[in-house]
Amino acid sequence: MEIKDKTFLISGGASGLGAAVARMIIENQGNVILLDLKETEGQQLVKELGPSAYFKKVNVTNEESVISALAEGIQKFGALHGAISCAGIEPAQRVLGREGLHELNSFSKVIEVNLIGTFNILRLAANEIQKNEPGESGERGVIINTASVAAYDGQIGQAAYSASKGGIVAMTLPIAREFARFGIRVMTIAPGIFKTPMLQELPEDAKESLGQQIPFPSRLGRPQEYASLAKQIIENQMLNGEVIRLDGAIRMTAK
Repeated sequence: MEIKDKTFLISGGASGLGAAVARMIIENQGNVILLDLKETEGQQLVKELGPSAYFKKVNVTNEESVISALAEGIQKFGALHGAISCAGIEPAQRVLGREGLHELNSFSKVIEVNLIGTFNILRLAANEIQKNEPGESGERGVIINTASVAAYDGQIGQAAYSASKGGIVAMTLPIAREFARFGIRVMTIAPGIFKTPMLQELPEDAKESLGQQIPFPSRLGRPQEYASLAKQIIENQMLNGEVIRLDGAIRMTAK
């Protein structure tokens, strides 16, 4: 699917991976509907991107707010052709830690934001995408989810995070199979260690140490590299029902 003149919903779109995807889509003459809780960053990004971008402060786990944002974005741009889910949280807590048991509420919150939030975006976006007239190949749109290498080799303290990302991995194929009759592709990217707002808070020596753990290239991933893969997924119709690790061959150690 060509990006030009197409509209894409991006959750977590105000910064990090989501913002990089937004810039890529605008550069390729598409439109973006940005959802995020970071209102200041979101509005600043819209000013940077111009009239082809729209921002709405939204909690991805809230059905009504996502529906409202979709309606406003579609009214502005005319249709929805894709959705890229980049919203997520990454708290770390041991199940049996020195501070006590892993809080059940903490585990539930990570699952709610990362997994249920992704599913909420996916289902509501697909409901709009299915209304499009199919292209010559029958394609109506594409959905890209964000998992993590932690879905495969999560570290100590990542029980909740790994479970949430593992759920995203597991639902990719069955939903791609279901959506095939609608001409909607479903893909997932599983990034390794990337330069995102969550990592930016770490000291420089800590970030350098993390980068050195990656076999090649031995550095942190760049959001633009995630966006580059997202572009390839959007444009290459044979990419469907699969999870792609974007990690420089890293395999996370236990801790």
